[in-house]
Parts: sequence; C-alpha cells; structure tokens
Amino acid sequence: MTVFEKYRAKLRTPEQAVQAVKSGDWVDYTSNVCFPALLDAALAKRRDELTDVKIRGNLIFSPIQTVECDPTREHFLYNSWHCSGYERKLCDKGLCNYIPMIFRNVVPYYRHFLTVNVAMMCVTPMDQHGYFNLSCAAGIARGILEKADIVILEVNEHLPRILGGFDESIHIDEVDYVVEGEHPPLPQFPIAQPTEEDIKIADLIVPHIVDGATLQLGIGGMPNVVGARLAESDLKDLGMHTELCGDAYYALYRAGKLTNKRKSLQRGKGVTGIVFGSQDLYEWVDQNPGVVVEPLEYVNAPETIARHENMISINSCIAVDLYGQICAESAGLRHISGTGGQLDYLTGAAMSAGGKAFICMTSSFVDKAGVRRSRVLPHFNGDIVTDPRSQAYYIVTEYGAVNLAGRSTWERAEMLVSIAHPDFRDSLIAAAEEQKIWRKSNRR
Repeated sequence: MTVFEKYRAKLRTPEQAVQAVKSGDWVDYTSNVCFPALLDAALAKRRDELTDVKIRGNLIFSPIQTVECDPTREHFLYNSWHCSGYERKLCDKGLCNYIPMIFRNVVPYYRHFLTVNVAMMCVTPMDQHGYFNLSCAAGIARGILEKADIVILEVNEHLPRILGGFDESIHIDEVDYVVEGEHPPLPQFPIAQPTEEDIKIADLIVPHIVDGATLQLGIGGMPNVVGARLAESDLKDLGMHTELCGDAYYALYRAGKLTNKRKSLQRGKGVTGIVFGSQDLYEWVDQNPGVVVEPLEYVNAPETIARHENMISINSCIAVDLYGQICAESAGLRHISGTGGQLDYLTGAAMSAGGKAFICMTSSFVDKAGVRRSRVLPHFNGDIVTDPRSQAYYIVTEYGAVNLAGRSTWERAEMLVSIAHPDFRDSLIAAAEEQKIWRKSNRR
C-alpha cells in the first residue's frame, strides 16, 4: 500500500474523527497556530454526550469552541501550559487553568507523568514520502503525539513547512486519522509600534551586544520591539537561538543583521522551537534552510544555550521587587501568561562565555482607573515569582540598566530605585528602610 493509499484509508470527517474521544479522556491540542479548529468545533458538538473531557493546549489565539460552549465546565475542562491573551481572558472567567512548567520540561512531563488519550493538531499537507510537517508547534508536538493513544491530524493548507534538526515531522504510519477542510489565513502578530519607553529600553541594551552575538527574544511585545530596534543598529552577523521565532528575527534578517554565520553552535542555522507572527514571517520560515525548528527540551536546555558564545537573552516581565525577584506571569493573583523558557535563558545566557541576560519592563503603567502604578515594588504580595532573586541579572527600564548579579540586598534596592519611575522613588526608599535593606549612606 502506498503512502497515499494509507492516507485515503485514514481520512475522516472531523465529526467522524472526534468519535475517538470518550468521557473522562485527556485530549491535547498542542500549541499556537497549529490549534485544530475543525476538530475542536466537531468535538464541541458532542458536548451533551460527554463529561469530564480534559483538554490541554497553550498559546491558542482563536476561540476554543469546547470552552465557549460549556461555561459550567461539566463537559470540557481546558488547561494551558502558557496563556495567550485569549486564554488569559478565559482564566479571568474561570474557564482555563494554568499548568506550571518550564517549557523545556513539557515533553518530559508527558513522557514520564501524563496521560494522553487523544492528541490532535494541525499539520502541513503530507509530502510524497508520507510525512506531515509539525510546523509552528514542532518544539513540543512530536513528544505529545508519541505519548497519545490515538493521533488525529488536521491538515491546514496555510501552515509553513519548517525544516528541522529532528522531531519536526510525523509519518502517516504513526497516525490514526486525518481530516481536511478549509481554514482562514493564519493569525497575524506583526511587531507593535514602539513607544518612547520601548525605544529608550532598546537603546540601553544595544551597547551591551557585540557583533556575532546570538539572540533570544522572549514571548511578548517588548522583546519583539527591542529586536526590531536592534535591526536599526550598527550590529552585524547576529545569530538566532530562541524558544520563539517572531517578526523581530525577520526584521533583523531583512536588515542584513541576522546571518548566523558566527554562531558557535549550529553555525549558519537560526534555531527555534515555535513560530508565530505575520504572514511575511510564515513565508520566510517556509522551507528556509537557514531556519530550523527543534524540540524545546533541547533548544531551551541551559547547557545548549550556554554553548553559544556571547549569548544575549532579552525577555520582559510584569514587575520586580526590591529584592530582585522577577514576576513575568501574574499581576498579583491574576494569571497573565506563564514561565515559558525565561528562567532557562537567564541561566544559559549567564553560563555563556560573554553572555548577558536582560529582563525589560517599563518603569510604570497606568491602570484601568487612570492611576499610574510602579512596576518596581517593595515586595511581592501574591505575585508569582518567575525568576528567583538568586538568578536576577540585568534589569532594564527606560531609566537605566542595572546588573543585580552578586549584589547584596541594600545594593539591589539602591539599583532598582535608580531605574524606577521618579514619582515612586521616595516611597520605595521608605519601604526599603522599613524592610531594612536601605543604607543610610545610600543616595536619596
């Protein structure tokens, strides 16, 4: 039987394929633009005949019908490894639960601890050899599919075929069912217009980066904006080794800055685990020998990151307290996103010869009531600590960049007050004095 005959034998409608799901099952949707929308919609139609179907996904941007159709969560219970803006709103409504993780550990969690009854995801059309490309979700998809009792693939005609170092594809022999159908264009996430604060933050980071450095730009708007700003700098021969490949890397490539030719590991290749951005980005990564996608358990491993000389990690956060603890995933107890790979890149970049790790944030923000709030806090009170104070390095706001590594509590307090918004510095000093981390000789 040829691979095309096998394909036809396994072809089902979405409604037929989701009959594989039973009450009490664990179902996986993998990640981002590989979300299986047709299968999800078909599964939602079975709501009244199913109970306690538990679903995992992450970074899903479009409505999840199994969630939207079941506000009581009696039939479908959705859980996310890392929340998109849409999933954050589901958390606010009590319709999504976060699964704490470090991204490189997700597949090992599946391998050693978790059950997957049915895995379903979008893939590229099958090639003449019988392989489907795992595309923008390849960083975690293969490991999840291997653990599943039943594998259902939804062919999405718009997904880019991204070349891989390993684990970027699955063969028709490993698949139980295949579904087809029309899909809208992939979601678009172009780089936001930089604010004045964004530009100041980027300009403070640029002098710390040398020609030939390898870049990791984290999930979120600010790292993308900083990366785009780097495209306007005089830097050259930059490399890419990152959890997420977004439009900032395409901007660097277009500007002639991203060549990967001076990388100390996988020279000539920009390495990533997941991809989402604009249509231009999807077209750039499609069958591009200069971009490869590999499992995050390898890409995000600190020992892999550390093998790159002059590794530069640029991530964002929500708040920092005067002890140097970093919160990048909650606002108080309100869940925002997730740990992702931030801690791994802090660790790996610090281990790299010539490496540096930056955490960026605006010094303040204006809340919904129109009140300005500081992002430098005296101490956390319910906020989730993403990066412990023992692994804090460069913290950057529009008012400066400070390196907390090796600094005592009173030195950290002084440094962080110096980059806080001026409106809050006096109150932060008063708090530091009360917390006994402010020297009387410190500058006021």
